[in-house]
Amino acid sequence: MKLNIFLSFIFMGLCISLSAFSQNDSLVFNNGNYIVGEIKEMNRGVIQVETDYSDSDFKIEWDGISQIHSNAYYLFTLADGTRLTGGFTSQGDKTIVINDVEQGAVIVQAEDIVWIKSIETDFWSKMSANIDLGFSYTKAKNAQQFNVRSNLGYLTDNYSLTGKYDQVISTQDSTEKIQRTDGIIGYNYFLPRAYFLLGEVNLSSNNELNLKLRSVGKLGLGKYLVQTNLLYWSLNLGLAYNNEEFTNDDPVRKSMDAFLGTEFNMFNTGDISFLTGAILYPSLTEGGRVRSDFKFDLKLDLPRDFYIKLGTTINYDNEPATDALTTDYVIQSGIGWEL
Repeated sequence: MKLNIFLSFIFMGLCISLSAFSQNDSLVFNNGNYIVGEIKEMNRGVIQVETDYSDSDFKIEWDGISQIHSNAYYLFTLADGTRLTGGFTSQGDKTIVINDVEQGAVIVQAEDIVWIKSIETDFWSKMSANIDLGFSYTKAKNAQQFNVRSNLGYLTDNYSLTGKYDQVISTQDSTEKIQRTDGIIGYNYFLPRAYFLLGEVNLSSNNELNLKLRSVGKLGLGKYLVQTNLLYWSLNLGLAYNNEEFTNDDPVRKSMDAFLGTEFNMFNTGDISFLTGAILYPSLTEGGRVRSDFKFDLKLDLPRDFYIKLGTTINYDNEPATDALTTDYVIQSGIGWEL
């Protein structure tokens, strides 16, 4: 009897698995053509579809889809920050009905959906990563420069984790080596109405600024002021604890700072995208001290997930370490690959 029950459960599981495996989603293009496959995700205005007849997933512009139909379950983010879970199907061109597990049928315009993720995706499918490398050499004085910029991300419907590592090393004869390193680990927890809580740890060193190690811990609140399939713009603020050690004889500096930051990312403009952001740190415990960080990245997508990137980072401190400059910047270029 127990064996029969056990076999029945196995048979039911196989039936469910085969049914899910055989499930096909369909997408109708604006020109009337269509594709059948499995929708993996839609992010930054591009929908990714897996098919049985291609080793590579198809990537299609979201605004090029007129109708879409699926019985599977997905996670959705709308432009106003609303998050839904359920299946979805088109109700006429560019109008979609999401059958949310809590609210029932929710009718939205296709342009208002900014993120879709399959619930059945495994750990690795929630990951994103990219790395770009650059190297230059000049015979005069044997000048060499190496730079690396990398990002690692993990995204779910409730939170995101990010990691970043950037480094620049420059050497030439009869000159002290220049080295600049930045590392960030960040956490965002998504709230209703496009708000989010944030936590971040930032570690950096820069021998041009006599900075052996700067450790910054941040807690704050952010909001996506604009979130579409073309761009997003966010604003965040909070408190930061700053601890600095120097390469000279300056004593360790510790301070409590406020921070105000913004980030703007435009990504659905053909093969070109750009990201810019700025953070201001007015000190609460060191009267009159202000620090700021600014970044700008320009990216050109290439075939097979390769890209070329040009970026700059500018740092300002009106009360730097002894014999250090108030402003430092780096310009980096390189070719990279993303997952």
